[in-house]
Amino acid sequence: SVPCSAILSSYLLGERLNLLGKLGCLLSLVGSTVMVIHAPEDEEVTTLEEMTSKLKEPGFLAYAAILLALCFLLIFYLAPRYGQSNILIYLTICSVIGAFSVSSVKGLGIAIKGFFAGQPVLQHPLTWILVITLVASITTQINYLNKSLDIFNTSLVFPIYYVLFTTIVITTSIILFKEWVAMTVVDIIGTVCGFLTIILGVFLLHAFKDMDVSLGNLPQVLQNEQPAPVTREDKNILIEVDNSSIAPEDKPKVFMLYT
Repeated sequence: SVPCSAILSSYLLGERLNLLGKLGCLLSLVGSTVMVIHAPEDEEVTTLEEMTSKLKEPGFLAYAAILLALCFLLIFYLAPRYGQSNILIYLTICSVIGAFSVSSVKGLGIAIKGFFAGQPVLQHPLTWILVITLVASITTQINYLNKSLDIFNTSLVFPIYYVLFTTIVITTSIILFKEWVAMTVVDIIGTVCGFLTIILGVFLLHAFKDMDVSLGNLPQVLQNEQPAPVTREDKNILIEVDNSSIAPEDKPKVFMLYT
């Protein structure tokens, strides 16, 4: 999603994608590949009863309550005040709601399998709770994502949204399905390193998006670095503004006194 959104926005919307942005897209692909290689196997949950027991665990209930409280705080208090100026407000709402949409999709996938297997999933209350949750969460995500796209740069919105959303999904997976319990140390380190590589790619993609850097002008960009001007700490200093290297010695020199 990160490379596709950045590349398509550069061609279709006329937004700039420089050399560092392309490198960021490449790093995002590498990090995603490393995460997939070391990702934990999905815990086997085959019935709605097992999914219900997972959702009723105290750890997940506390986690869901925290996410809902954060979401209400963002929607009703922070978004009307800072949503137009801070890109993280709308994108955090989309990411937090994404935890419920991902969990709902997981449960509905189990329900669909059970339906084709002849199980009475339509009579189970969890099926309809998941449907309502999925519709409400996806509608909210689309609404605030569109608001963010109307205000901020597309190549900036999608990478940040990707990082926030992926973080929430990984955290939800850890708490709800406990998929990391059986992981080896190598897989944990590989997953974390892959995610940090994605974050680095996202940083390169948006932090230097306004710089005109390409393979053609890279040597000139490096050569045109100007040294920082020397500042004097003493305010009462006599500064000579005459260039003695080109002025004749017999001409009077001009001085300025700053206090």
